[in-house]
Amino acid sequence: MKNFIKKLKNKILAGGKIEFQEAKELIEIKLDDAGSLNELFFSADEIREKFCGNSFDLCTIINAKSGKCSEDCKYCAQSSHFKTNASVYPLVNSEIALEEAKKVEREGANRFSLVTSGKGILSDSKEMEKLENIYKILKERTTLSLCASHGICDKEVLVKLKEAGVTTYHHNLEACKDFYPNICSTHTYEDRVKTVLNAKEVGLRVCSGGILGLGETPIDRIKLAFELRELDVDSVPINILTPIAGTPLENAKEIEPLELIKTMSVFRFILPNKALRYAGGRIKLGKYQSLGIRAGINSALTGNFLTTTGNTIESDKKMIEGVGYEIK
Repeated sequence: MKNFIKKLKNKILAGGKIEFQEAKELIEIKLDDAGSLNELFFSADEIREKFCGNSFDLCTIINAKSGKCSEDCKYCAQSSHFKTNASVYPLVNSEIALEEAKKVEREGANRFSLVTSGKGILSDSKEMEKLENIYKILKERTTLSLCASHGICDKEVLVKLKEAGVTTYHHNLEACKDFYPNICSTHTYEDRVKTVLNAKEVGLRVCSGGILGLGETPIDRIKLAFELRELDVDSVPINILTPIAGTPLENAKEIEPLELIKTMSVFRFILPNKALRYAGGRIKLGKYQSLGIRAGINSALTGNFLTTTGNTIESDKKMIEGVGYEIK
């Protein structure tokens, strides 16, 4: 297996692409096969260094509108279909958004995103008007790269966001096409793909990934990575499910930390030149968090997340710089 991994690595370093069957062999490496795992991690890191260099990107988000979502995504605390303790409030004002943006800017973040609950935004709505104003203020008064995450959107909405200063649109696929019907019934996988394509077509960069631990198989995970490769997204956030009481997945089985790191390394083989981003739930990696950033990861969502708590920006900076990265 170690020789197989080396051959695959060299193939990718030479500009080739990994095939699905080859990725399947990688994802099936046993956790007690320490030699193969170490070779996989080392090779993923070498691929990352070749195609992405040693710079590390830190992004942050604000939960700008919370709760009462019409969609039934089984992992989500903000769905109106489930009884959870998630906060409920309307879109924050520009003063609150600017205050939070300035705070994370001082602490060393590179990117900042507003995230709103709900299926999506209508281009002629009051909410759209308020968002445009907020992003224009953030663009004028900070040096942060602006990202946006507002659900399923048409081109008209995405053009308005771009004109207001947004450079990247975030919209996860969450799971591969085959598994997606198991986690949501109120919209489709194709709806999500269409939003990704819309964002690309209007000239926005796209951040799109998924959640590990929804009940999917390891094969489902690599299917997701290949689907993201086909869409040619720019950044791939890798979330780890944090089960929320009151949701259908509150008792979901946790994945072994090394299995998660292995998956991230295989993602690097499939997506050699993309930003692979630690996202929500990575605290579940425990002592293995620093291993992940030497096994394929080269960016991170930092600070507090939507309805769960993340790492502090300062602690992330220490961990990242401690293993030899330069923070953008």
